[in-house]
Amino acid sequence: MATTAGNIEARNPWSRQRFVAAIFVGSFLLFLVQPMVARMALPRLGGAPSVWNSAMLVYQALLLGGYAYAHWTGRFAPRRQAVIHIALLLAAGLMLPIGLIAAVPPPSANPFLWVPWLLLVSIGPLFFAVSAQAPLLQRWYGEIGTDPYPLYAASNLGSFGGLIAYPLLVEPLLPIGEQRLLWSLAYGLMILLVGWCAMVLPRNATQRPPEEATPNPSRREFGFWILLAAVPSGLILSTTLHITTDLVAMPLLWVLPLGVYLLSFTFAFATNRKPAEAIARLAPLFLLLACFAVFVDQNWLALVFCVISIVNLFTVSVSLHSRLFDSRPDAQHLTLFYLAMSIGGVIGGAFCALLAPLIFDWTYEHLILLAAAAALMINRNPFEPLGRLWNDRRRGSTLTMAAIVLLILLAFLGKDVLGFQTSKPLNHMAMVSILVIAIAAIGNRLLFTAAVCSLLIAAGGWERLELSAVPGKMTRSFFGIYSIRPAPNDARMLVHGTTLHGVQNIGSSQRERMETTYYAHGSGVGLAMDAVPQLFGASARVGVVGLGAGTLACYAQPGQRWTFFEIDPVVATIARDPQRFSFISQCKPDARIEIGDARLLIERKPPAVVDLLVIDAFSSDSVPMHLLTEEAFADYRRMLSGRGLLMVHISNRYLDLQPVVAAAAMRGGWHAIQRQYVPDSTGSLQNESASNWIAMSPSADTLKQLIARSPGKWTMLQGRKGFTPWTDDHASVMPLIKL
Repeated sequence: MATTAGNIEARNPWSRQRFVAAIFVGSFLLFLVQPMVARMALPRLGGAPSVWNSAMLVYQALLLGGYAYAHWTGRFAPRRQAVIHIALLLAAGLMLPIGLIAAVPPPSANPFLWVPWLLLVSIGPLFFAVSAQAPLLQRWYGEIGTDPYPLYAASNLGSFGGLIAYPLLVEPLLPIGEQRLLWSLAYGLMILLVGWCAMVLPRNATQRPPEEATPNPSRREFGFWILLAAVPSGLILSTTLHITTDLVAMPLLWVLPLGVYLLSFTFAFATNRKPAEAIARLAPLFLLLACFAVFVDQNWLALVFCVISIVNLFTVSVSLHSRLFDSRPDAQHLTLFYLAMSIGGVIGGAFCALLAPLIFDWTYEHLILLAAAAALMINRNPFEPLGRLWNDRRRGSTLTMAAIVLLILLAFLGKDVLGFQTSKPLNHMAMVSILVIAIAAIGNRLLFTAAVCSLLIAAGGWERLELSAVPGKMTRSFFGIYSIRPAPNDARMLVHGTTLHGVQNIGSSQRERMETTYYAHGSGVGLAMDAVPQLFGASARVGVVGLGAGTLACYAQPGQRWTFFEIDPVVATIARDPQRFSFISQCKPDARIEIGDARLLIERKPPAVVDLLVIDAFSSDSVPMHLLTEEAFADYRRMLSGRGLLMVHISNRYLDLQPVVAAAAMRGGWHAIQRQYVPDSTGSLQNESASNWIAMSPSADTLKQLIARSPGKWTMLQGRKGFTPWTDDHASVMPLIKL
């Protein structure tokens, strides 16, 4: 077979290059279309994570369908496969330019049903056709005589390129309309490249001599491939959730875990095995460091452990994907191999995106996946003398059993369990001891896995389990994980990862009613709230986007009508529970709370239904873009009364949002002023925080009255020269990142 096929390749120069180009372009388009379609759908569907969890499952299902189709076409001769696939690409191309159909979800629509239907109808055929590209063309390449598996590295390099190109180049430079056109042109180029590849295919499948035929992979092998693919697939989501909620809630950080995951295939499936082997040898060491990163609570170390977590994802993925590559079947079973990998990807993603939020109140899935990675990764000790400890089977078995017993004791040393007493020094000593055993255990799969589990318990896993055992201490939804913790100066706080959503002072009824954090009396929203009775009368109508702990409710006056717009029903439950936070129950128990994406809820409101509208959805550092576009500000203006006041909270650790709001104010004809507040020592003792608020109104008189009530505290809003306002068609956070 090799000689015949090799002659085919020799007669057709540039054979490998044309396949690399076609696979690269297809994968690039596949990963470019996902964020592009998400950007198109944002104004229509809102930013609810449940929406995007549903969308990701659609992508995974379409990818699995594409891989199954690629496997199915293997029954035909190569040229017939090419005809079928090009026909499919042309048929799917009838839906160009790519975009969403003109449909808007009704108010009662279930996103888990409506979103999949919208995406399947809009981009399903295109995504399905492109997703089959990589495995199908690799099998074609196998027909001309060389190992096709290394071409998977080109596929994932293309995927990485598409993923990075969108936030760094495409989104900042091009509006949605031009993005759709360029994607469509690139799709046409891909079809031409596929046709170019088809020109070198033999007319009939290459027949193997009976002695060269390989048996079909067993069910055990198929299940092993699924397992090796599922763990890193799940680890992408659990690592992303961990670093963006527990470490650094920085926009665009989600790109890095997926990016390094894709890059791992480039190393693991490369022809040169030395880089993958070197990375896999270091993977156990980074896994041990990542166990500490899970529980870090020092802000100054957050960035360091964020890097460690991402590097761990990369090294673990290279190790597991290298095992996949080493266990790959003969090229005649290539599409079955990739089908198993796709099934594993769906399982890993569904476990983290759908199952884990339902059964866990914290990110325990991350711990499970770290332990699974320890059990499955290539296990070669980078320190050769330590690796030789396990060469003798009898000695190794005895040491393993003794060490496991010791690890169990060390895991709970320094904790109030198993007869031990709480002691931080003992706990730290135990963690160091476990780390030493773990390093020595590399090369012994069972003992290393036990050491990783023990380290996770000792480093903080047991304390998380104790919190989970107390009702109400931690709550999880599809939007994140919320915990109620003690706060400085005799208070309690609501925390979402590293983001503060409210602090309530405790000790007396008066302290419990104090407006804290970003909502202090000296803040922009505090000054506005105090002015509401004078500006709009005793029966003023107040709307607030973003509930948090409900702190703003304590500005409410008798006769006022208040409505909160909150995307997460779990937050509403916490805020209404006086055992957790009593702002709502004490200050405005009759406040209306509407659940859903604020943009969609506001669009359905009749005009002029509020006098003061507060937009407070940006302090979490992950900015819902669709709430800051020109179209969104037009919705706010329609909802406000003629002299109404709009307050926009732009405090943010990583983004400078002032240019966005200033540009929208100028384009929309708003009058705008700004209040930057820094609490004094007394305010800090009362848990007040620095904040930045922008006041906007269609009426200049409204702002004049606001300034007159608090002279010297407001400044004119300054824009950034040349900054383009955000629209539903074009927006990017890249120019706003604080360096």
